[in-house]
Amino acid sequence: MYPLLALSVLTISVVFERLWFWLRMLNQERQIVERVLEAARENWGLARDIAQRATDQPIGRFLYAPLSLTKNDPETFRLALEATAEDELTGMRRGEKLLEAVIALAPLLGLFGTVWGLIQSLRAIKIGDLGTEATAGVTTGIGESLISTAAGLVVAITSLVFYRLFQSFIFNQVQVFRKAGNELELLYRQSPPSDINVVNTETPTLLAPETNSNRNSGGNSPRKRGKNRFGDPYEAPTEPNPTDSDNI
Repeated sequence: MYPLLALSVLTISVVFERLWFWLRMLNQERQIVERVLEAARENWGLARDIAQRATDQPIGRFLYAPLSLTKNDPETFRLALEATAEDELTGMRRGEKLLEAVIALAPLLGLFGTVWGLIQSLRAIKIGDLGTEATAGVTTGIGESLISTAAGLVVAITSLVFYRLFQSFIFNQVQVFRKAGNELELLYRQSPPSDINVVNTETPTLLAPETNSNRNSGGNSPRKRGKNRFGDPYEAPTEPNPTDSDNI
């Protein structure tokens, strides 16, 4: 009974801690998602600030992870959502291993207590005392030994009920995270924020060498278009005109 008492105390502590966690999260989750998605349709900076203020909640950290990146592309945006969702869902499963251990150990400990009590009771029976009042205490001991089995079953059943309840909460959270992440990624692909530099994966185009006409045309050249008496180093030399042979 002492191990069963210790397991029951651990179960109660985990159950109350998880109930407080889920109640506090479920009351604020829907509001956080709606505010961040509504702000993302108009201003990504405002959506980032709202998600940052909600980082004390799993859904806030989930939405803030991709928005906090300064340089990303749609693929990086999606990977940030997936990695954060996996971490948050893992944190939501805290206490599950303890409940699983209690569900498995409590009935076995109760059964062990019953068997041990039966052994002690049957040892006190003497063949000559059968059918007499001396065996009354033995039957009382057998009845008391069954209490441990009943206690183990109560602890195991209680742990199983809350374990399944928390499992259903986690399953719903997977759906919520998936829906919120898909909507946020869709908004990002439709209108990416201007303050986030999207990586360009296209192959850069090699610039053609600058020609003489490109250097001398337009007003972008810093040199004056007047004739240089020392000769223009960028201008090809002109061939002598055959009609000017008398002047050469």
